[in-house]
Amino acid sequence: MSDNLPPCPECAGVYTYEMGALLVCPECGHEWTPVSAGTEAGDSGARVIKDAVGNVLADGDTVTVVKALKVKGSPSGIKAGTKVRNIRLVEDGVDGHDIDCKIDGFGAMQLKSSVVKKA
Repeated sequence: MSDNLPPCPECAGVYTYEMGALLVCPECGHEWTPVSAGTEAGDSGARVIKDAVGNVLADGDTVTVVKALKVKGSPSGIKAGTKVRNIRLVEDGVDGHDIDCKIDGFGAMQLKSSVVKKA
């Protein structure tokens, strides 16, 4: 279609085309994001997630809850000062919840980065 688009990394097809921010191969159906020269795939569109005081969070960090949280179906919520280990950052959380974690006594849940502080 266009001479300046790269071939498909899956099947090496030359008929790639742009669809929004993605490149698409009509031969095998593979979709990928184009990488500009000089940048790595992780750096191009990575969203930076910060905690309540502005520290940058990463997968595997330990955080502390800074305010008491109510939990539906639980008589007592999560108390301020509760440590949460080994967090995982998610891009597609529900209602702004961008941290996946497991809290002792509550199980797996999602938290907003605005209610935690990096430990």
